[in-house]
Amino acid sequence: MSTQAQLNANRANSQLSTGPKTAEGKARIAHNAVKNGLTGATVVLPCEDAALYEQHVANIFAAWQPADHRERLLVQSIADTQWRLHRIPAFESAILALARTQNADLFPDNPLLLEAHILEVKSRELRNLHLQERRLRSYLDKNLKELKELQAERRKQREEELTRAARLLERCSEKQIPFNPSEFGFEFSLPEIEEKLMTLWDRKPAEKRAA
Repeated sequence: MSTQAQLNANRANSQLSTGPKTAEGKARIAHNAVKNGLTGATVVLPCEDAALYEQHVANIFAAWQPADHRERLLVQSIADTQWRLHRIPAFESAILALARTQNADLFPDNPLLLEAHILEVKSRELRNLHLQERRLRSYLDKNLKELKELQAERRKQREEELTRAARLLERCSEKQIPFNPSEFGFEFSLPEIEEKLMTLWDRKPAEKRAA
């Protein structure tokens, strides 16, 4: 996750640079961002709200609940990539809006010709924008796939370890031996292990009937 210093810097940047006021100026800013806002190291642009970015990142972390360093890196990357992807519709609108402003005098009585002209002269920029979108989506899918695999493996290992703890609790109970999870190297609480053991007991009759 971004450090507090980075978050503070982003917030300071957003306060120092309030951005242009006119529609054309805003369009120019968004248009320029196409060149660096999708591929550069900076995640939050000066014209964006750092607080919204922080909330976005917090929401993604809350949804995925990363458990270790690698998972946290992946979740941060996912949050940043989604943030960049969210810009693309605005970028596309900004490119078209700027072109309309720049070429409004060419076809004052024929808006269809104006739109056709804009699509022609801005085709390279729009194509580049869509290429960047595909690149970002591919990168997002790759990170999501790895994160899901890591978390699935982690859950599987946890379930196996919890089952092992429940079986050990069962044997200790049968032999009337005190069972302290931490003494056996388990990080689970005793209620967690007891609940798992109850689940295993409930499963036995169903397994016998299936057999």
